[in-house]
This record gives sequence, structure tokens and C-alpha cells, in this order.
Amino acid sequence: MRAQIQHSFKHTIQMAGNRTFTMIKPDAVRAGNIGNILQMINAAGFRIVAMKLTKLSAEKAGEFYAVHRERPFYGELVEFMSSGPIVAAILEKDNAVEDFRTLIGATNPANAAPGTIRAKYATSVGENAVHGSDSDENAAIEGAFHFGGVEMF
Repeated sequence: MRAQIQHSFKHTIQMAGNRTFTMIKPDAVRAGNIGNILQMINAAGFRIVAMKLTKLSAEKAGEFYAVHRERPFYGELVEFMSSGPIVAAILEKDNAVEDFRTLIGATNPANAAPGTIRAKYATSVGENAVHGSDSDENAAIEGAFHFGGVEMF
């Protein structure tokens, strides 16, 4: 199934331009930072091509983060990501993955560059406000996990 999703979304990405995937995590949603984070994304030149407010079940959060299943923080990550609503979005811009990783900053907000999303809105390594894909391949997989082709514009 993952390969099928990946193939379908990769085709969409190649036709539509350079895309990445992000989630505004439950901590940032609870803190009321959706608008502030979206404003930073827009100001950095990203175009939002798909977006929705949703909530991951523990099962879906576990699927999404399956790559971390063997890591000691996996259970806490799944619990946290299913603890409240998230905003899932697909963003478009030249060099999208790398530029977005720069915009969000280091995973640990104490190490995030000033002015980045995590420097402004993250409170800890575990509650770090946003997720950003780490490669074009993962952006395709992660975007397809949350959106069907008719949900992207």
C-alpha cells in the first residue's frame, strides 16, 4: 500500500512542482499558533496546495511514525501526536523540502536559529510545534498519507 501511495503522489509532485509536507502539531494547535505559523509559511514564499484540520487516532499516528517504531520515544510520540488536533498541509515552492527545514529550525528549540518556527513556538524536543518532511521521497509519502489527489490544488 505504501508503495502504491508513494507512486501516486510522486506522479502528482512531478507534475505540480516542488512540494513538501508539514503538520502543525497538537502543542502548537492548543497554544493557538496556527495562524502565526501559517503566516510565517506564507511569508517565506510557500504556496499551500492542501490543508486540513484533523485528529490522528493512536493507530494512524503509529502508522505515520512507523519508521520510529524501534526507538525509545515512539510510544510517547504516538501518544502526543494523537492527543489533539493537527493541521496537515502540503506546501509548494522551489527547493521546498530544504527551504522548509530551514524555516522550521532544529528539532530542539534551544538549538533552533532565531526567527524559525521552532525557536518561536516550540517548547521542547518532544513538543516542537511542527513536522517537516526530511526528503522529497518522504514528502510524497507523508502527503499521500493525509491527502487524496482531489484535495490538492
